[in-house]
Amino acid sequence: MATSRFVRYLESRKDSTGGACGVVGLALTFAGVAGPYWPVVVAGLYGAGALIAPPERPDPPAFPDPSAQLDEVRADLGTLRGYLAGVDLPPAVAARLGELTDLLGALLDPGWTTELLAHDPEGVHTLSRTVRRDLPEAVDAFVRTRWWARLSPGAEAPERHLERQLGLLREEAERLAAGLRETEARRQESVTRRLEDRGGPAGGGFSA
Repeated sequence: MATSRFVRYLESRKDSTGGACGVVGLALTFAGVAGPYWPVVVAGLYGAGALIAPPERPDPPAFPDPSAQLDEVRADLGTLRGYLAGVDLPPAVAARLGELTDLLGALLDPGWTTELLAHDPEGVHTLSRTVRRDLPEAVDAFVRTRWWARLSPGAEAPERHLERQLGLLREEAERLAAGLRETEARRQESVTRRLEDRGGPAGGGFSA
């Protein structure tokens, strides 16, 4: 342990800076400035250099960027679709579920949308949470509750809760899509303003 700490110190900025200052001390010695006290001068300059050296800064952990996360969520959506295909759902619920998964698929489809999402960590988190937790949890809760409902005639139909949950998840996905559309609209407006600020013509075409 002590040896490894010593080796790390030899590779540190403090040792490099102190060594550079020590070389200056040796140069002063050879120039006759340090005199008989040259060991003290060299050691003092080395220590001063080690003290003023900036502290070591460890590299931050390399977490996956949003683009890599989107690839994983897209793969997970495929897995989720396989699971949903094996669940027996009422037609109305199945239709709502299909609309939601289609919307999620469109948001995760490689292209312009994912380019925007790559700069929107919150949007990536929203999609990841929907695909990996909220949607499978809602469907699984429906399947479990439906089994118990068969033992309790007259209880509230579990599909009503699932329909509401799917509606809320779709609203969340639609808000995300609207935010991405607004981002593109602002980008288009900024291009228009830049061209207008350049003093170019506002419209029209080429004349012969």
